Amino acid sequence: MSKENKKNVAIIGAGVGGLAVAIRLAKKGYKVQVFEAHETYGGKMGEICEKGYRFDGGPSLFTQAQLVDDLTLLVEKSDSSFSYDKLDVSCKYFWEDGSVFNAYFDRDRLSKELEDCFPEDCNAVLTYLDENGRQYESVGRIFLENSLHKIDTWLSWSVLKALTKFRFRDLLSTMHQKNRGAFKSEKLVQLFDRFATYNGSNPYQAPGMLTMIPHFEFNEGAYYPNGGMRSIPTHLYSLACALGVQFSFSEPVEEILVDKSKANGVKTFKGEYKADYVLSNADVYPTYAKLLKNHKVPSAVLKAERSSSGIIFYWGIKKIFKELELHNIFFSNNYQSEFDCLFKQKNLFDDPTVYVNISSKMDPKDAPKGCENWFVLVNAPNNEGQDWERLINRAREGVFAKIEACLGQDIRPLIEFEEILDPVKIESRTSSYQGSLYGTSSNSPMSAFLRHKNYSSDIQGLYFCGGSVHPGGGIPLCLNSAKIVSKLISE
Repeated sequence: MSKENKKNVAIIGAGVGGLAVAIRLAKKGYKVQVFEAHETYGGKMGEICEKGYRFDGGPSLFTQAQLVDDLTLLVEKSDSSFSYDKLDVSCKYFWEDGSVFNAYFDRDRLSKELEDCFPEDCNAVLTYLDENGRQYESVGRIFLENSLHKIDTWLSWSVLKALTKFRFRDLLSTMHQKNRGAFKSEKLVQLFDRFATYNGSNPYQAPGMLTMIPHFEFNEGAYYPNGGMRSIPTHLYSLACALGVQFSFSEPVEEILVDKSKANGVKTFKGEYKADYVLSNADVYPTYAKLLKNHKVPSAVLKAERSSSGIIFYWGIKKIFKELELHNIFFSNNYQSEFDCLFKQKNLFDDPTVYVNISSKMDPKDAPKGCENWFVLVNAPNNEGQDWERLINRAREGVFAKIEACLGQDIRPLIEFEEILDPVKIESRTSSYQGSLYGTSSNSPMSAFLRHKNYSSDIQGLYFCGGSVHPGGGIPLCLNSAKIVSKLISE
């Protein structure tokens, strides 16, 4: 594309999806300007620095590192560097009866750990993981890396070939049913059911096809980006700047300009900006409700069940816990009741599953000497007007009880710093409708096909990327979303 023929793209939101698509489009020769309501980039991937502690504000798990590497390779000249380390243990799991399981990446160590911890044939588990890997490579990649709403996708040879290998029975069974059929150990079923939470869903409702999710950790591996999760958007921002992308921070978009069913720019408090294409990296619901003033929110968006949210405690802990890893899970004693409470009662369970991320395990500078930075997450329902002050207090007490039951330690006197993030704050800070962390849930057999598409059928030149549209929430899927959109625009 020559300089004279450069087309303008206005991107709303500098989250990881917006940064990634800005890089891809700038590399293809488009003139890209990103409008961000906040004073910096990253969206949910911010950070907190207080009293000698540094916390990653949002997502804490890094898989499919090659998706970031792919973006790095697009930029020939950049001062930005990005590195990461593969984890020996992707996660450590705890139960109140004293059971502990280390999810080793190394197959030999994993096999021994399975034999030591569960009444299970380790070869059956490894076969299960291998089959998940084959399903992802033959089918999953097709659906996560292409638009499901273009007829050309379904007529392509690669998709037709993938459909012959697709296990349609996985749409008729739930994740829990499939895992229960695969394993004898209730604890192992619970462990693999847990992966539904990676897109804010309920394993007792989500389709069995989502059992491909463990493939990313167990077969491909989990990583720690040097400098913490915040280094991912920092790196992408540097790549975008190297390609000439323009950023307008603290300049929220007030309206997407539409003329004769064609998006032709955006309006901010500074004025109007003309563009050939408009791309929203914001949650699809507020994009329609707030930015498209003369267009109704599509009924499918209104009806879509939102994903779960979370209550996060950022705690400065005055102790080193040698028994903990970077990622740790403390399981509820009644998993199904916990999910019923979250999705059916829209409430917080009294015995919650607790996730603890401690980045100072990898980077000691993230906490003062002799201390640790705990990112503590409890799954919570999306915001529908609940009494969040009461629920936060319940969550805090639930965490204290769970940690003490599993580690034999009262951590109350060890907390010297606390900050809290709840669904209301998540919604106000990130414009995620109802504070959902992953847009819509995947609690139905056809949910993958019902996510909002990456383009508008009614408004020419309007596109969408990020966690609230296809293919879904989480860093890898947002990066895939950016790849899909850049391809759609260039076509």
